[in-house]
Amino acid sequence: MVYGSIEAGGTKFVCAIGDGDFNIKERVSFPTTTPEETMKLVIEFFKKYQNELESIGIGSFGPIDIHRDSPTYGYITSTPKLAWQNYDFVGTLKEVFDVPMAWTTDVNAACYGEYIAGAGQGFSSVVYYTVGTGIGGGALQDGVFVEGFSHPEMGHMLVRNHPDDSFEGNCPFHKTCLEGMAAGPAIEKRAGKKGQELAEDDPNWDIEAYYLAQCAYNTTLMLSPDKIILGGGVMKQKQLLGKVYKAFDELMNGYVKTPKLEEYIVTPELGDNAGTIGCLALARDSKLHS
Repeated sequence: MVYGSIEAGGTKFVCAIGDGDFNIKERVSFPTTTPEETMKLVIEFFKKYQNELESIGIGSFGPIDIHRDSPTYGYITSTPKLAWQNYDFVGTLKEVFDVPMAWTTDVNAACYGEYIAGAGQGFSSVVYYTVGTGIGGGALQDGVFVEGFSHPEMGHMLVRNHPDDSFEGNCPFHKTCLEGMAAGPAIEKRAGKKGQELAEDDPNWDIEAYYLAQCAYNTTLMLSPDKIILGGGVMKQKQLLGKVYKAFDELMNGYVKTPKLEEYIVTPELGDNAGTIGCLALARDSKLHS
């Protein structure tokens, strides 16, 4: 008995097979090109395990349709990736694999992984942000995703400009939203070089921390979670968290007493495995609840 995991990212798909304890048996990666090319590789990978495959957990880039009673449930909808617009992701897999499938956003899957087996373990309310090429957020309350008419798009919350920042923003929809000001491409455009090429004491990191602190501030006042987890490639800069704590304290100005910041705003315990483990956990739980 094995479970399947699909992390469908905007740059690459990561597919994995694991057991009920989230031990990964095999993992592969494919570039995200067209549905015809990429999904062919995905299906070929899982066909090797077809006789023992119990279920598949999918965390996809979006926006996606998450409502089971919708005629386009399981679709990627209005993505900027033209080839993937209005693509029936779950339906395509269902044509080949007659197993339960869990379907959610890629950041929700990472959030679930941390909730089940990482930094969010043992807490009832967990929020996870991926800060990388883009910024996305997912929230869990008692093991259930916080959703309404659609899934959250917390990466596009509006933020105030840092006093020393004249950057006009990189988001084609909102300019100076969180993603437009703090995702990897925004750092590169502002600084003239990639984040990993900047020195640890570069003032651009103070600007970045200011926007991430606003993210944590807004999340705290809206959801009061037990834990805010900041993941993604940008958060691999070790000096960032301390700067976020300082800016967060200044923004909050004593209004809300939060848990100790070193235990409240954290990076993922599972690292780059959060999404894969989250998808495996969703696959396992979809089987339990099916």
